[in-house]
Amino acid sequence: MKNTPKSNYSGKNRRNTKKNSNSNFYSKNSDSSKKNNRFLINSAKNKSFNSTNDVDNDSSNVSSFKRRKPINKSNLEVSNKARNIYNDTSNQRNFDDWIWGKHSVFEALIGNRAINRIWCTSEIFSSEKFYILLKDLKSKGVLIEEVSWNRLSQLTFGASHQGIALQIACSKTISLDELIDFSKKNSANPIILALDGITDPHNVGAIIRSAEAFDCKGIIIPQRRSAGLTGTVAKVAAGALEYLPVSRVVNLNKALEKLKNHGFFVIGLSGDGQLSIRRFHEKNPLVVIVGSEDKGISLLTQKKCDFLLRIPLKGKTSSLNASVAAAISLFHLTSK
Repeated sequence: MKNTPKSNYSGKNRRNTKKNSNSNFYSKNSDSSKKNNRFLINSAKNKSFNSTNDVDNDSSNVSSFKRRKPINKSNLEVSNKARNIYNDTSNQRNFDDWIWGKHSVFEALIGNRAINRIWCTSEIFSSEKFYILLKDLKSKGVLIEEVSWNRLSQLTFGASHQGIALQIACSKTISLDELIDFSKKNSANPIILALDGITDPHNVGAIIRSAEAFDCKGIIIPQRRSAGLTGTVAKVAAGALEYLPVSRVVNLNKALEKLKNHGFFVIGLSGDGQLSIRRFHEKNPLVVIVGSEDKGISLLTQKKCDFLLRIPLKGKTSSLNASVAAAISLFHLTSK
């Protein structure tokens, strides 16, 4: 039997030559072809791996689906609450002082009713019937807000508003010029209170009550960033609004400039004031500004002040309620 020569290639050598041939193949390809070939190899491996574990993958997908967290309802509730940007929007709103509908609102406007706030769509504001009336009221300090139809439906809880609604004020307001003339006719050195950013109607009502008790000659309320003369304000004021004139101004800082031109000193109450209210002895006509509890008097309004006074505190409490601070300051200023 003839002996056949043994092959010079063993299995190992065959693998090596195959590997070398593959390496030569890859070396001849460009960079882009390398990426494509590697992608095909990896995808083939993943496909073979997934095919051997179909049951496991299906079960893991089901379990991961079951482990998904439900939608957080509290976040939805917070976002819905954030839409209520007005102070008077609550589910328990009292509509006794509200009027809506084109004809009802128009009759209230031409009847010279005391108005706190008006909501209307842009179509109503620019209409021939309402434009002149609304523009005149806006110049007198009435807050007029242009809102969408849906927003107005939210405010009135789905009532047939026809694009306009208003809230009646519990007391009429006067112009700033009328307030200046009235205060100087009734006192040589009158004191007028000005509110800056006080949106809580309970605080506004308490301040009005203290102002009338200490013989202030009037209150100045800015058109925005302040509670209006609502029923809650009148209730907390306990009748003081019947004797104390109120002026609602469009711009508080411009109003302060006008008061300065008429001889008034502007005083701001601030915890950072350099002068104690006990050491203040000026006898000129005064405008006392009370700021909100959280932010105090705005920086622009502080620049308009001739004096920044502080109420000296002896305890650990760093600040006072706005209405309390107003009452204490009026006591010191009127007792000198």
